[in-house]
Amino acid sequence: MRNRLLLAALFLLPASAAAADEPPSLPTAEEIVARMGSRDLQRQVSIEGYAGMRRYVLDNHHLHKRAEMLVQVQGDPDGTKHFEVVSQDGWKAAHKHVFHKMLESESETSRPEARVKTRINPENYDFTIAGTEILDGRTTYVLEISPKRKEKYLFRGRIWVDAEDFALARAEGQPAKNPSFWTKSTHFVQIYQKTGPLWFPRSTQSVTEAHIFGTTDVNIEYFDYAPKTTHASDNSVMSAKEMPKP
Repeated sequence: MRNRLLLAALFLLPASAAAADEPPSLPTAEEIVARMGSRDLQRQVSIEGYAGMRRYVLDNHHLHKRAEMLVQVQGDPDGTKHFEVVSQDGWKAAHKHVFHKMLESESETSRPEARVKTRINPENYDFTIAGTEILDGRTTYVLEISPKRKEKYLFRGRIWVDAEDFALARAEGQPAKNPSFWTKSTHFVQIYQKTGPLWFPRSTQSVTEAHIFGTTDVNIEYFDYAPKTTHASDNSVMSAKEMPKP
């Protein structure tokens, strides 16, 4: 009898230990996206715009051309962006046909009436959770993201959402629609970083394959980003997100 009780206890112990060590279940993709939207609203009521600097660098491997541009950006409370070119150097055609087109496009799509169509939300995308990943020492939720419309300002790929702040930490993919007939493919990676309670972009890397010009790399470095706060506190979580515009 005692042996049977001991044998039963041996079978029960692993099950109990497994139950105790079982990791908590992940939230659904819908829950994660909803929390992202909620935190964005917190940001909107907690800051009165922001300012920052960007450095654009373009390299064309086929033509052996290079261009650089330094830009100041001002963000309004409603999210609209204004750009001022501080300096530019190198391949002049890249400034006219690439850099300035990028600024015009981003300024246009940052307006409230246009931004509704590009937000990362269920109206514009379908989401599937792919697991978790550690980025810069922080846990993130990884979501597969699929656009509901074939538009050049939407993208297909993955996003990494900070598990504590529910802010966008990384985005990677390609446009839902090629921006021009001459473009074969574009792939981008955009990374964000936390500064105090805020999240700002840190870098964007994009590689474009074109039919005539070959491979072109465009790298953007973001620095000196700072918000204008009204009543933000240390326990408020805000996210000043800029979606990639390949």
